[in-house]
Amino acid sequence: MLKNISKSLQKGFTLIELMIVVAIIGILAAIAIPAYQDYVIRSQVSEGLAMAAASKVAVAEFYANRGTWPATNLEAGIGLESQIQGKYVSGINITGGGITVSYGNDVNDNITSATIGLTPGASLNGDVVWACGNSTFPSGASILTSGVTPGVTAALANKYMPSSCRP
Repeated sequence: MLKNISKSLQKGFTLIELMIVVAIIGILAAIAIPAYQDYVIRSQVSEGLAMAAASKVAVAEFYANRGTWPATNLEAGIGLESQIQGKYVSGINITGGGITVSYGNDVNDNITSATIGLTPGASLNGDVVWACGNSTFPSGASILTSGVTPGVTAALANKYMPSSCRP
């Protein structure tokens, strides 16, 4: 005669399996959160560069018309530094052609009071080219920078700059 053998089927997860899953999620979160914070800061920095596009055009137009770099925001035809603000940008200043973007307002604490500079140069045929942050002008181009005051980059780590602004 056959005896009925009852097997107990496991239903659900054991406590150790649940603890392993929680540990894995914790490890992934510990890696992902700092990477996401760096991404958020880089996006805040990019707002400043997007806002500086109008200033770059004003500086290039001034240079094309007069052959010199504008000394101030007003000479370049844009508003005062305190009038040019965004959610993360506290001001944009032109000095001797160089553009300095200052961060403040609702920006991440890691870049409060940081600045990124844009430095203009003119090629031999008069085209205006820009060096951003800690980068250099394009290789192989002869760049004239006489009379230029470089934009100021301060307190901004390379990891927060766009790749085009890194050395």
